[in-house]
Amino acid sequence: MVVTRTERCVREGNAVMTTHFTDRPDPARADAQIAKASTWNVGTPQRQQDAVDAIRKAWGSREWPHPGLLSYSVYAGEDGATLLHYSQWTGEQAYQDFVREERDARNAEIDAAVPGIERLALHTYELYRSGPRAQGDTRETGCVVIVDVEFDGPDAARQRDWVDSVFEALGEEESLPAGGIAAHFHAGTDGTRVLNYAEWESAEHHIAALAAPGEGVGSPSPLWERVQKYPGMTGGGVHRYTPVLSMEPGGGA
Repeated sequence: MVVTRTERCVREGNAVMTTHFTDRPDPARADAQIAKASTWNVGTPQRQQDAVDAIRKAWGSREWPHPGLLSYSVYAGEDGATLLHYSQWTGEQAYQDFVREERDARNAEIDAAVPGIERLALHTYELYRSGPRAQGDTRETGCVVIVDVEFDGPDAARQRDWVDSVFEALGEEESLPAGGIAAHFHAGTDGTRVLNYAEWESAEHHIAALAAPGEGVGSPSPLWERVQKYPGMTGGGVHRYTPVLSMEPGGGA
């Protein structure tokens, strides 16, 4: 029998867990206490693909590293140079276990295949609020839009208030833009940043939504002005990515 979706068996005590390649993670899953997000700069579209292939090989040839890792996904930046990494964990201790026992060997294999990867800052988040995928919505996520917002110092209440302001502004829109699927707002555990992981059908849908005339999403209004000029907001950006690889542990066998 040919196994097409199972790469390795993972042992947790006496249980055997299989590892599956999946279509996408679920950013709103209730058992994920934290999410980690980072960016690699690999330089060119060809090196993007080479790095994804190397990640698939390095992870597929080893056991799933830790039962506390719930999903690991990689996305290719439309700039042709970057890869976004998004992983979900049961807690910080699970991640630290992975760093201590597993990460270096996997990264060494990837670096041998694609030398010169620049690993940019890694940030830790907790999911705060989602505009979730509607029940029965089976549309595929063809584009993930990452909105980063940075503040001038740690303030958890400010993080949440900014996110709530976005939802308030969205609430005054007559209709949501075509192609939008869901948005998941994550608050940085250091209190200084927010990350919105927004699911779209395609990059073209997101571009059209931004360019829409009149009272489109983010268009001038008192509520959107408050979002865009929020006190203490010092930076951020908007970047589009294409999902290219997603993994999670399967059930016991």
